[in-house]
Amino acid sequence: MIHGNTEGLRSSLLQELETLYEAQIDRDVFAPRSLLLALAGFTARLHREISLYISRGGEVLDVTIGDSATVPLKNINLRRGEVRLCGVRCIHTHPGGDSTLSSVDIQSLRNLRFDAMAALGVKEDGQPSSLCVGLLDVPGEDGQFPVRLTPPLNAYRLPQQELMQWIEEADRRISAAAPPAQRRRERAVVAGLADGPEDPSLLELKRLAETAGAQVVGVAYQNKVRMDPATYLGSGKAEELNLLCQSLDADLLLLDDELTGAQVRNLEDKIACRIVDRTALILDIFAMRAQSREGKLQVELAQLRYRLPRLTGLGVALSRLGGGIGTRGPGETKLEEDRRRIRRRIADIERELAELTRQRGMRRERRSRKELPVVALVGYTNAGKSSLLNALTGAGVLAEDKLFATLDPITRHLRLPGGLECLLVDTVGFINKLPHDLVRAFRSTLEEAMYADALVIVEDVSDENLDLHRQVVDEVLSSLGAGDKPRVTALNKADLLPEDVRPGREGFVAISATQGLGLTALLEAVEQKLTQLRAPREIHVPYARGDVAAFLHKNGYVQEELYDETGTLFHVSLDSAAFERAKHMLASR
Repeated sequence: MIHGNTEGLRSSLLQELETLYEAQIDRDVFAPRSLLLALAGFTARLHREISLYISRGGEVLDVTIGDSATVPLKNINLRRGEVRLCGVRCIHTHPGGDSTLSSVDIQSLRNLRFDAMAALGVKEDGQPSSLCVGLLDVPGEDGQFPVRLTPPLNAYRLPQQELMQWIEEADRRISAAAPPAQRRRERAVVAGLADGPEDPSLLELKRLAETAGAQVVGVAYQNKVRMDPATYLGSGKAEELNLLCQSLDADLLLLDDELTGAQVRNLEDKIACRIVDRTALILDIFAMRAQSREGKLQVELAQLRYRLPRLTGLGVALSRLGGGIGTRGPGETKLEEDRRRIRRRIADIERELAELTRQRGMRRERRSRKELPVVALVGYTNAGKSSLLNALTGAGVLAEDKLFATLDPITRHLRLPGGLECLLVDTVGFINKLPHDLVRAFRSTLEEAMYADALVIVEDVSDENLDLHRQVVDEVLSSLGAGDKPRVTALNKADLLPEDVRPGREGFVAISATQGLGLTALLEAVEQKLTQLRAPREIHVPYARGDVAAFLHKNGYVQEELYDETGTLFHVSLDSAAFERAKHMLASR
């Protein structure tokens, strides 16, 4: 199949071009004279550039048509490792006769670690003028691969064996020179639908990339309301991104929304680097951070649910033949095997998580019997929840200035100023555009917020996007059914603001978890909420009303049970709504 700009070309001409795939190339030959003549002839007829990708074994892997401005250098993803050349050389034509390698050619050589990048100048009469070849050498201290450029070579008398020997020697030297544990940080370009490069969502995507270990080297945006159904940002913008990624030597392009498999495939056809959407990036971070067995299972479940509908559309990453006329065969069988394997694994993980959820429920019930109310720390990622837990309880949990530093819920005992005791639970942070599969997978973990007696909403008051983050937290809590929970809002990092602008509204407490500012006031506010929730009450329940007795045990803290001839007198700490509900239950029968 011929890739690239085939618009307006006759099918008969495309069939002629496909004969290039049949070229016979010996292992010690860089580019046969007959192949170069054929490339030059096609280029003169089409007035467009043509690229060939040839394996070290002599097989033509891909034929791509470009135009006079650029060749869409396709990422064929055949690297054999982080410290080896990819085993593929690219030979492409330059109409006009100039065989000099462009800056884009050289960046593509480095970026994809081609064995070689060659440009064939083609004269107007369809004859080759000369061939220039770029070859990689051992990277320097900065991690950059130096490029050795040959002078213009006679296309009819190439030093075939010498070029192939240099490739083999360079591959050995590059592999031997790289320390085993050394790996260059991936270079990323971030892009999305935004008003400008300082859009809050794009800035957050940059932080996600840095959390995942990437180095952000460029930012691009498209000022559109809706994403393009084919290429997310539009085909024109995709071409711009291709040049940007190559010029910046980017390893991957990070996009600020969840993409369909078809969108990823279309972008891979246009852009010469890996395509990663926001959801895949967040899943990757979660996979890095998960420590407990439950956390790892939840991440794997979310990843499998993400991959399953994309098996037919992920091009380079998960390419398979799809169903339908003309596509049946071994590829379809392999695809169905992959689907069945993923579905079986999803079912296994769901069963295991269901058992862990049941065990978590039993632990929660035991806590309830001990009459300890539960307070959950919730909020946007990196707002300071773990730092606050450490400051209040001395928990010693990991607290980093990174997104999603904590994934697994951590529970610690806490004594409040008035003597009331409670359990304080640190939960996973929320984020804008939180993947649905991740919410589903982490539902058992997020239940800590659902079943808590009260919430402490931790907010980074110094963040300029505080209003957006507050809206995201409210939406996620509402989706979990915890939107109406009693809450105290802790405005963290208040030490970064002048004292005269620190909020003092009811229900809002200005604190600094790292400086110890306002922690006593926060604890007093939490204790006041819990006291209001669980006021001491008495209620007499007949022996026949076991349903009411069970309701009191589930929704309150039973302090004492006194028995008489007709029933049980419960001394129970109960909020007013639950107390009215219990009385209504008694009166209804």
